[in-house]
Amino acid sequence: MPADRFVPGLVVIRGAGDLASGVAYRLHRAGLSVVMTEIPEPRALRRAVSFASAVYDGQIAVEGVEARLVGSAREAQSVLSQGQIPVLVDPEASEALSLSPEVLVDAILAKHNLGTRIDMAPLVIGLGPGFVAGVDVHAVIETNRGHYLGRVLTSGSAEPDTGVPGTVHGYARERVLRSPADGILHSHYRIGDRIEAGAAVAEVAGQPMLAGISGVLRGILHDGLTVRAGEKCGDVDPRGRVEYCMTISDKALAIAGGVLEAILRARHLR
Repeated sequence: MPADRFVPGLVVIRGAGDLASGVAYRLHRAGLSVVMTEIPEPRALRRAVSFASAVYDGQIAVEGVEARLVGSAREAQSVLSQGQIPVLVDPEASEALSLSPEVLVDAILAKHNLGTRIDMAPLVIGLGPGFVAGVDVHAVIETNRGHYLGRVLTSGSAEPDTGVPGTVHGYARERVLRSPADGILHSHYRIGDRIEAGAAVAEVAGQPMLAGISGVLRGILHDGLTVRAGEKCGDVDPRGRVEYCMTISDKALAIAGGVLEAILRARHLR
């Protein structure tokens, strides 16, 4: 895409899970126009703070920012004019890219690149591992918790995925809810509900998905999705603070700060 033909201030974000939504929220609040793309059946766990939920429900508000499901680039422009975030079912982002964005952010967090190229927009940013700054994206944002979280990398790659969930109150893997079998997920609780250790949070193929610790249900996949045995389907927050389930995480906002820095830096150097 020629740099002189982009739409200033327009950002397309591939993915609309909780980290992508934190980025969208912060960019929207900073005055940028944001369009998000998703797959037909998003698998976001933290659905209460994921704009991906618009795919199932038609619309969602996250901390006062509203997103709405749209079916085309033209409809996306209409929703943008109303101060909302349009969400397109557009796995390859081809429809969204027809809007000629200034920035493309790959926030799918698949741990490998699913087709994002450095020539897709004047500025292309990748979140986490799977991208090489200067090769397939212009900048990479570190997503691993720790000293470098949210840093902007203009060469090289982010740290590799550890495969270990972040520790909360001393719990890591114990927080995660995994499917006991292949089948369709049927949840017995809603996000924000209090859970006791050993409770059957959901069932799959007639088998219970049990909570390993007590706390509040911070996230769970959309009811009715087909899941695989061992797949991560939800998580329990041992802090027991319901408001944490309904607000964007510190990690998401730190990553969003890195994206905003990368955008402002690119504008200054252009």
